Parts: sequence; structure tokens; C-alpha cells
Amino acid sequence: MAGHSKWANIKHRKGAQDKKRAKLFTRALKEISVASKEGGPDPDANPRLRMAIKNASKASVPKDKINAAVNKGSGQDGTSYEESTFEGYGPHGVAVFVECLSDNNNRTVSNIRAHFNKYNGSLGKNGSVDFMFERKGIFMIQNEEIKIDQDEFALELMDGGLDEYEIDDNGTFIATCAFEDFGTLNAKLEEMTVEAESSTLERIPTTTKTLAVNEGLSVMKLIDKLEDDDDVQNVYHNLEMTDELEAALAG
Repeated sequence: MAGHSKWANIKHRKGAQDKKRAKLFTRALKEISVASKEGGPDPDANPRLRMAIKNASKASVPKDKINAAVNKGSGQDGTSYEESTFEGYGPHGVAVFVECLSDNNNRTVSNIRAHFNKYNGSLGKNGSVDFMFERKGIFMIQNEEIKIDQDEFALELMDGGLDEYEIDDNGTFIATCAFEDFGTLNAKLEEMTVEAESSTLERIPTTTKTLAVNEGLSVMKLIDKLEDDDDVQNVYHNLEMTDELEAALAG
């Protein structure tokens, strides 16, 4: 079973993004454009694009916007997005890893640096915190999609590279796999005709840092500012999301 600290940071980030529907749409469409540019516009021959379209559809992104994003990535539109990452530390030594998609890298670099400076963080060089995270595949599967006993289901998924799993308070089955097994586990789910609610590659901290609530809130000001940036796709950190901190953020 996966530990609480591994899932809590992801859960908090997804919850925050779910409240910002328009931004969620934008990020999903950017991912489709980049996937289309890298691997071509045919989802049957492009696993990354197929997954991006599936996740966008799950987020209720309109089909016409999805098709437009595919065309944009395949060169039928003048806009081109580039991927970039930033690493550094937030207040109190919390590691922060930022993934961006942007059509203007100079703007992105300037904005990310300004966010770190304003909220008492420090932007570092590539590799400065990357080693503190593991890339993992995360699949969220609603209970009604599972037609067999959950333990039997987990055993079946082990053939597809399942590393560990947990079941959250809502009964959602959360499967975790190694980065290199992401495609294999996705194929296993398709073989079992099980449709995941979402399937994403995440950066999971190998260790987390526990802070007092007021210190944790100061870190989350930086995280929230980064997530609000239009060029930012994902923000990862190793702050332990304690129950007390979760309550303070909710209040």
C-alpha cells in the first residue's frame, strides 16, 4: 500500500487545480499540443497523445477544442509550446520542482524567478532537487470500474507493472507504477477494459519535510502562486501535507 505522504501532495495539488476549471482546460490542451508535436497527430500511434486526449475528455474539455489542440501541435497553427523545468527551494528548505509549457521561454524564466524571489524561495540549477523525486505513474480508478475483488484486481495489475496501491476514503483505487512501466500498466488496464479516471506521470518526493502550520502556509503561498502561472503545468514539492496543514488550507 502506498504511504499517506506519497499521495497527499498529489491529492492537494489536484484538488487545487480542480477549483480552477479554466486553467485545467488550458493545461490539458497544452499537453495535447506538445504530445501531437512530438509524436504526430494520430493517437493510435502516439501513446502520449492518446493519454492526453483521454485525460482532457475526463476533465470535460470540449471535443472541438481537443481537435484544435491536436492540429496546433501538428503544425497547422503558428503557436508552438516548449517544455522546460525549474528547480529550487521554497521557504524553510522545502524542495520545489516546476514543469512548464510555454510559447515564450524568456517570459517564463522571468516569471518563475520572480515568484521564487517574492515568496522567499531560491531558484537553483537543473539537478539541484531532481534527485529528491521519483517519477511514477499514477492511475486513479473508480470502484465501479473494478468488476472483481480489489485484491484480485491488484494481483492482475502486477502483471502490468503495478508497484503499489491504496484505496482512498472515497473508495478510489490508486495504482502506482515505475516511470518505465507506465505504458505497460495502461495497456493492462485497456486489456481488462478498465477505464481509469485519470492517468498521469508524477514526481513523488522520496522524503518529505514536516513544518509547523504557519511555516507550511508560507511555503504554500509560493506553490499556489506558481500553480496560478499560465505557463506552469505542474508543481511538485516535498512538504508533508499534515492533517493540521490541510485543515488550515481548507479554512
